[in-house]
Amino acid sequence: MTFEEIDHLRAHHPAWSLLRSQNVALVMSFLSRVFIDRNVADVPAGDLAEELDDELYALNQRLGEERFPRTAAEYLGEWAAPERGWLRKFYPPGSDEARYDISPAVEKGLMWVADLRSREFIGTESRLNTIFDLLHQMVYGAEEDPERRLAELHRRRAEIDEEIARAERGEIVRLDAVRQRDRFQQFSRMARELLADFRQVEENFRRLDRNLRERTAGWTGSKGALLDDAVGSRNSIAESDQGRSFQAFYDFLLSHQRQTELTDLLDRLHEIEEIGEVDERLAHIHFDWIDACERTQATVRLLSEQLRRFLDDQVWLENRRVFDLLRNIEAKALAVRHSPDAAPTMEMDDTSITVGLPMERPMRRRPSEVSLESADVTVGSEEFDSSALLGQTHIDRAQLAGSVWEALGPQEQVGLRAVLANSPLQQGLAELVGYLSLAEPGIAVVFDGEHRDQLSWSAEDKEVEIERVADLPRVSFTRDRMGGQ
Repeated sequence: MTFEEIDHLRAHHPAWSLLRSQNVALVMSFLSRVFIDRNVADVPAGDLAEELDDELYALNQRLGEERFPRTAAEYLGEWAAPERGWLRKFYPPGSDEARYDISPAVEKGLMWVADLRSREFIGTESRLNTIFDLLHQMVYGAEEDPERRLAELHRRRAEIDEEIARAERGEIVRLDAVRQRDRFQQFSRMARELLADFRQVEENFRRLDRNLRERTAGWTGSKGALLDDAVGSRNSIAESDQGRSFQAFYDFLLSHQRQTELTDLLDRLHEIEEIGEVDERLAHIHFDWIDACERTQATVRLLSEQLRRFLDDQVWLENRRVFDLLRNIEAKALAVRHSPDAAPTMEMDDTSITVGLPMERPMRRRPSEVSLESADVTVGSEEFDSSALLGQTHIDRAQLAGSVWEALGPQEQVGLRAVLANSPLQQGLAELVGYLSLAEPGIAVVFDGEHRDQLSWSAEDKEVEIERVADLPRVSFTRDRMGGQ
């Protein structure tokens, strides 16, 4: 990770701000007990405030009355504030009582703090086996060569046949206590992390729905295009990588065969003596997974229903605008009808088709010749001011190019400011424009819009010298290899 990424997370991520908070022990212990241990995601505000009040009373009795001086409602309001983001406060449809749910950031902080505890045993073999299993699934799952697939299947069948033969001979190889503890430790960690991931999945679905609402609120196109965009966005949520992975997990978990198999395996897990004491929550962890899946599915259904009502409101507003326009037209029509002035009229384009026959077109006619009378030029006698004829400005582009080449020298590039330092402007703005539009072989004019220069020159106006300044993008002259010199 880069310095900027870490600095941004330190300043804005809710988990980081929670770890820096003075009340981090209170927040983590209370929210973990209420939401994580019970696997709930929808607690009424009154019940949560009552539990927190009991927690604060017990802590103040043990640590001192001034340890937590504020009320439970004040603490909950602070934890749910946007700048904190530790709790999500929301109102379910048809209810006036607020409810709370823990944010995914708090769960990440809790898992990080839990990993800080010293562990007497850290297994590695089971994780290595998991890595090998995942590699086999990915590599052979992407294999398109039938021969390689058959070779892998034959290898796996040979291993299974060998294990069956050993079992028939009575040779049963049991995992020792170390391996059992290693695998149980990994199973317990992955099971809890999977349970925590569902809340993050639910939050991601809410973020996708929020982005769709923002696009819909600022929509300026037609209603048909709006519905196409809305339906496409909802499909994109379901068809996204996260949506398809979640749906595959949900279908796998809802299988009656899988549920029965999981229940039987977890019951037999508690009978293994080598593992020792087993957390009771792991005995029904698959039911917790199903509850978390149901909450996520309910969130998606609720978001879809809210989106439908939102789109209905948009359509209603469009229909009301149409009716307002029709009433306005009717009112103007009635006002014109009762007007004492002339009857209303309306101009229309010609409704008939203008027919042009080919024979109606005139034939080509030879233009008539006009004779010009040219008289001899005589010298005029009238007196007039001829200074206007001599005051014309001529810009010698060859001289400008010579100034550029002189300033360029052996360099590849030179700025207009450096050119004018050696050859100041003599003819003012016209000469400056000549530099800007210089098109000579071997010279290319480059404009830098990100930087600007101010160029000045002196001009006379009614025998008064005036300093003029031009503000323009930075101009440079480079060697044009294609043009040559």
